[in-house]
Amino acid sequence: MLKKKQNSKLKIIPLGGLEQIGMNITAFEYEDSIIVVDCGLSFPEDDMLGIDLVIPDVTYLKENLDRVKGFFITHGHEDHIGAIPYVLRDVNVPIYATKLTMGIIEHKLREHNMLTKVKRKVVKYGQHINLGCFRVEFIKTNHSIQDAAALAIYSPAGIVVHTGDFKVDYTPVFGDAIDLQRFGEIGKKGVLALMCDSTNAERPGFTMSEKSVGATFDEIFSEHKNTRIIIATFASNVDRVQQIINSAEKFGRKVGVEGRSMVNIISTASELGYLKIPDNTLVETDQLKNYPDEKTVLITTGSQGESMAALSRMANGTHKKITIKPKDTIIFSSNPIPGNEKAVSHVINELFQKGADVIFQDVHVSGHACQEEIKLIYSLVKPKYSIPVHGEYKHLMAQAKVVEDLGMDKDNIFILSSGDVLELDEEGAEVTGRVQTGDVMVDGLGVGDVGNIVLRDRQHLAEDGIIIVVMTLENGSGRVLAGPDIVSRGFVYVRGSESLMDEAKAVLDETMDYCMDKNITDWGKIKSEIKDSLGDFVWKETKRRPMIMPIIMEV
Repeated sequence: MLKKKQNSKLKIIPLGGLEQIGMNITAFEYEDSIIVVDCGLSFPEDDMLGIDLVIPDVTYLKENLDRVKGFFITHGHEDHIGAIPYVLRDVNVPIYATKLTMGIIEHKLREHNMLTKVKRKVVKYGQHINLGCFRVEFIKTNHSIQDAAALAIYSPAGIVVHTGDFKVDYTPVFGDAIDLQRFGEIGKKGVLALMCDSTNAERPGFTMSEKSVGATFDEIFSEHKNTRIIIATFASNVDRVQQIINSAEKFGRKVGVEGRSMVNIISTASELGYLKIPDNTLVETDQLKNYPDEKTVLITTGSQGESMAALSRMANGTHKKITIKPKDTIIFSSNPIPGNEKAVSHVINELFQKGADVIFQDVHVSGHACQEEIKLIYSLVKPKYSIPVHGEYKHLMAQAKVVEDLGMDKDNIFILSSGDVLELDEEGAEVTGRVQTGDVMVDGLGVGDVGNIVLRDRQHLAEDGIIIVVMTLENGSGRVLAGPDIVSRGFVYVRGSESLMDEAKAVLDETMDYCMDKNITDWGKIKSEIKDSLGDFVWKETKRRPMIMPIIMEV
């Protein structure tokens, strides 16, 4: 039998988003066409000191720029759209997304002065986009943000279905339920691979409907008729905001909104018709004080304990407009994202200390599919290969186990790492190589200018402090005219350690005498002598290794 040409297989290349929750971006390549699904960011780990966000390394796309046809975005969460303004500076190709998703992306592009530079196309469910060798169809799904889509990617090698982030919600707050019928129809055509959301793959059963949260809000509002209510939730969960507004209207309360991202999303969603706000319900935050407390609700950001978000500032008393009062009822309508538990419990404790009543149980449902919904999608799509995506390694493994239990051959399940190149067609699938991937750190306006070396220095400064040695040498002779003087920060409190500093200065004087005797005039050599002698002395006396920076001036 004739073997197909090597290059006529479909390549699936995750450039980020595997082994973590966040930074989702995957390239699909067939011959001379590349399309990209999602372009997200992740938030910095604890050891990324001072870093604001982390974006994917898209070297592979830059190197193959002439073949990249476009970006397809599944939904408007930061871990799927947050890197767009950074990545599209270098890889400027059209973006395809549903209406609300595009509204949120446009807001980002406007902030980065890129709105006129990037081509955008709003896509409806059921619409097909032809790009190069690919045809991409958007399929309606449910998630914790409106307008989420799965993608059916048609290539000459076969169909790949990418679920995006999804759950099966038969009674969504807004719009239609997930289009299970379309998944089934595509499944009948024969699907090569399914890339399915793994976030909740460890959880048995079904995810509750978003509607169930509305009933919980009604109960809480009726039980707390005499207090002000403050609700923290994810800004992007438009349906959650809608249900809070519905309950507020039912109980005759005015609604204020606090937090920049919350204000942005609510204005975008209501402009585009995804939020129905009754007249005279919303009021400016500074107008809330004109109403009695029991007639107000405040919707705020900060449900993850972020230090700069509105709720954290209220909790520690630094918010300009809102002061927490005893008897306030504060609701956390979210679960802590893994890694944020400590920050969230810190904020909850601060709120309790201020005398507030804090409710954080049963006021949230997930936006991701549990095991039964994952089984449902697999049963409808009937893929030949399974590629679990969107999750840490343990979540991907949990989905692999669910799929095995459904009867799929273990060899047809691929748990990939970011950077793997999976080549597949009807004949077979295998990982054939790797491309460059990694984290690019954004600090202020700098993109990628802070790398591991700078972080290592920051870590060093944070742990041990710095000693600066300043001196003036005479031009030509190299004689010491002034100094060496010692300035330190974050090493020891100088006033309490005068004798240590005097001894350190004596060590430096000895070192400079040695350099003079030996006629050492090379600055590099002098600096390394200073670092060695002072470093040894400080280690012996304190068992610390501060960064030592000699500064030499010449006159």
